[in-house]
Amino acid sequence: MIPAAFDHLRVDTADEAVAALVEHGDEAKVLAGGDSLIPLLKLRLAAPAVLVDVERVSELDYVRDAGDHVAIGALTRHRDVERSPLLAAHAPLLAHATGHVGDPQVRNRGTIGGSLAHGDPAADLPAVALALGATMVLQGPDGRRDVPVDEFFLGFLETALRPDELLVEIRVPRSTDGWGFQKFRRRAQDWAVVGCAVTRRGDSTGVALVNMGSTAVRATEVERALAGGAGAGPAAAPAAQGTGPPSDLHGSEEYRRHLARVLVRRALEAAGH
Repeated sequence: MIPAAFDHLRVDTADEAVAALVEHGDEAKVLAGGDSLIPLLKLRLAAPAVLVDVERVSELDYVRDAGDHVAIGALTRHRDVERSPLLAAHAPLLAHATGHVGDPQVRNRGTIGGSLAHGDPAADLPAVALALGATMVLQGPDGRRDVPVDEFFLGFLETALRPDELLVEIRVPRSTDGWGFQKFRRRAQDWAVVGCAVTRRGDSTGVALVNMGSTAVRATEVERALAGGAGAGPAAAPAAQGTGPPSDLHGSEEYRRHLARVLVRRALEAAGH
C-alpha cells in the first residue's frame, strides 16, 4: 500500500527534534532508519501528519566507555553496535544479539534507538535490554530523564516515551561474567517465534523473553530459581510462567511455552549455569 500524505521535516540536532515534537505533538512521528516505521506507514497502521527525520543528528551516533556502563547513542546503527570492540568486551550479549537482527540491509540502516522506541515484543533488542538492565535516556522540552528498562515497555508498541520526547541514549551496565542468546525462527531474517536473552553479573542473572507477551518479558520465576541455587534445567522449567504468548500461524501458545523452556535452558547453559 501507499502511505497517507505527510510533511517531512529534517532536523540536524536533538534539540531541533524535540522542538519539532513539541510543536506538532501527537501528529508527529520520529523517523530514523525507517525499518520499523515505514512498514506501519505502508499498511496505514500509522498516519502521522509530520515525520521528524533525525537521520542527520550525528551527535546521537556513538558508543562510549562511561565507567560502570557503556553509553550508546540512539542513532547508532545496528551494524556499528554489532562490530563495536567496546561492546564486544563489556556487553557481549548486546553485540552478539544485534548481529541477529533482520538481515544485512536492516542492520546497516536500522538504529538501536529506533528498535527500542518501537517496542515490538517480537524484536530481539527489547528483551536484550531487559536482561542487561539497561537505562533509557529520554530528552524532552524540560531536559533529560533516565528511565529504567523495566519501566520503559508499557504495552504492545507502547513505551514510556511521551509525544514530545526523543530517545537519545541507552546505558548498558558492563557485563562479562557470562551470557547466552537463543532465537528460534523459520528463516534467518525472520522475527523470532520465541527468543531468550541471559546475562550474568556476579551472583545476579537477568533473563528475558522475546515474543512471549505484549512486551518483552522478564522471566522472573527463572531468575528467582537461579537465585535459589537451581541449575539450568530446573531453573528453565517455569520460564513460561506469567507470560502471554500469541497463537498464530507460526506457532500455538503452548508451542511457544515449550520453546521458551527449551531456549531458556540452552541460554542458561551457555551463560555458565
